[in-house]
Amino acid sequence: MKSYHVNLGAGLEGLSLQEHPTPKLGPCDALVRVRAASLNFREIMIMAHGAYPLPVKPDVIALADGAGDVVAVGPAVTRAKVGDRVMAAMFPRWIDGPFDHEYAAQIGGSLDGMLTELAVLDEEALVPIPEHLSFDEAATLPCAAVTAWNALTGGRGLQAGQCVLTLGAGNVSLFALSFAKLFGARVIATTSSAEKAARLAALGADHVIDHHAIPDWPPEVRRLTGGRGVDHIVEVGGPATFERSFRSRAVGGQVAWVGALGAGAQPIDVSQLFLAAASLRGVAVGSRAQFTAMNRAISLHRTRPIIDRIFSFQEAPAAFSYHATGKAFGKVVIRVSEGGAP
Repeated sequence: MKSYHVNLGAGLEGLSLQEHPTPKLGPCDALVRVRAASLNFREIMIMAHGAYPLPVKPDVIALADGAGDVVAVGPAVTRAKVGDRVMAAMFPRWIDGPFDHEYAAQIGGSLDGMLTELAVLDEEALVPIPEHLSFDEAATLPCAAVTAWNALTGGRGLQAGQCVLTLGAGNVSLFALSFAKLFGARVIATTSSAEKAARLAALGADHVIDHHAIPDWPPEVRRLTGGRGVDHIVEVGGPATFERSFRSRAVGGQVAWVGALGAGAQPIDVSQLFLAAASLRGVAVGSRAQFTAMNRAISLHRTRPIIDRIFSFQEAPAAFSYHATGKAFGKVVIRVSEGGAP
């Protein structure tokens, strides 16, 4: 079997293709033939920035996101059988409830990832693929989609008729837009160009704000909500946008802080959280229970993720290079092997 390996801070040049013997299974393990994998911003953090908030072991097999079919199981496995189409939860030990340090082991970081022909996974990591999705589509879900689902449902859960603010056209924001519409919510999206604005509107955004044309966009958010502000904010920009997101929230609103894609910071008066009865919640992907709940909604509504480009396994370095440009609208997928699409 072959797999691609990365090291913290080694850059794209550190991506290496290696060959190994077929891995052996423990009693509770499943051997998965990986059909597809996909990239997230965390790969940029690990490889280019050399900074990631969780441990990354040396020479780790890359990528948290992947999907495939089970080809063998250990003698004690009860949650999967040969032939099952599965994805891997990014945090295999986080089954349900709030996140804790004991659940921090993560695929593609402290655990080997999914950019490999064969992956050994603890059965607790396995999540069935919705029947209508191909392996390429399923491979987009474990990180960005579960993060968006957690951002909207994991705290003060989203309700029909509420308003959600998404930032930009990254994958967490695209999934959040899709899920918010499933809940019957209004969505205000910010973006950086007329082209992206048109695409976000076509995906269901009720209003799109070009933040280049309107750099100080919180007053526009309040105008669009009759002065009230938004109930849920999926904050992906971090210090660069947090102050503006904070000014856009409604009384009792919630800011789900997903990550930090931008640089720079503006001070905020945290006492305003108390005065507005608002809440700020850090989001670290999600549990297997949240992954499963998300899949039920995806199956019910026949939702399909947005894929920008698909690369072959041999083209993995080109996929990483393209992903690093930030030009993709939707997920960048690497097809590891053919077969099995519904």
